[in-house]
Amino acid sequence: MKPLLILCLGNEIISDDGFGPEIARRLKKELESSRCADVVFAPVAGFFLLDLLSGRRSVLIVDTIRTGKTEPGTLHSFPAGILTPSYHLTTSHQINLPTALELGRRLGYDMPNDIDIVAVEALDLETLAEALTPPVQAALPGALQAVRGWIAKHSEEEKPHED
Repeated sequence: MKPLLILCLGNEIISDDGFGPEIARRLKKELESSRCADVVFAPVAGFFLLDLLSGRRSVLIVDTIRTGKTEPGTLHSFPAGILTPSYHLTTSHQINLPTALELGRRLGYDMPNDIDIVAVEALDLETLAEALTPPVQAALPGALQAVRGWIAKHSEEEKPHED
């Protein structure tokens, strides 16, 4: 199996969607000498995630989210298994993570069973801007801490235990 994967999604030029790329940039500096996890920034979704996820045991996806239920800048952490698959697809842009994972499994890809998500509640996902909004910018330290905790937990699970 390949090392742990921290998959940071987003778009660097759409305001708060730059959250994932910024986390990737900071983590790559922090983990450059470590082999505990691969950090990948990918401005893709749907089918395009299959090759990135294939062969991984554990994956943490970092992204933005808009639930409308919490204040912008709120961090959400949850297992990907609670997400609902797409049911009525009319274009490939409607393919979400659960649908892509199921398709990958049916196509014979070695899809991970352990996928977690750390997402920030976005304020602005429409404006062309390379800067995060203040609430999302303020969430960066907490998100980095959540990622570090995830890495520590999953790295510990990799170690053989003595009886």
